[in-house]
Amino acid sequence: MILKWTGYLSVGQVWQRNWERITPFFHYPADIRKAIYTTNSVEALHRSLRKIIKTRGAFPNEESALKLLFLAIRQAAKKWTMPVKNWSEALNYFTVLWPERMTRPGRLA
Repeated sequence: MILKWTGYLSVGQVWQRNWERITPFFHYPADIRKAIYTTNSVEALHRSLRKIIKTRGAFPNEESALKLLFLAIRQAAKKWTMPVKNWSEALNYFTVLWPERMTRPGRLA
């Protein structure tokens, strides 16, 4: 049984090293956390970006890699049809916290 858990020791160490970066997430209300932490969407995007980079092998420069990633994100965005639950509440919350960072339609930043 102990052998099963040894693979997770490194995960705990990563959490401990980055605890100051992780804990602010838990200060958000539960509905807001659900809106901003969409594991499946993030993992799907990450998988598609990894696949695009892996199949190329090498790039002549950083700009060419960034252009390819940009195009991959545009392509992936076409598949995003489901609205994020509680997203409008999250945007309102973020606007109160950081009004200078948030832009609204019709308002110039």
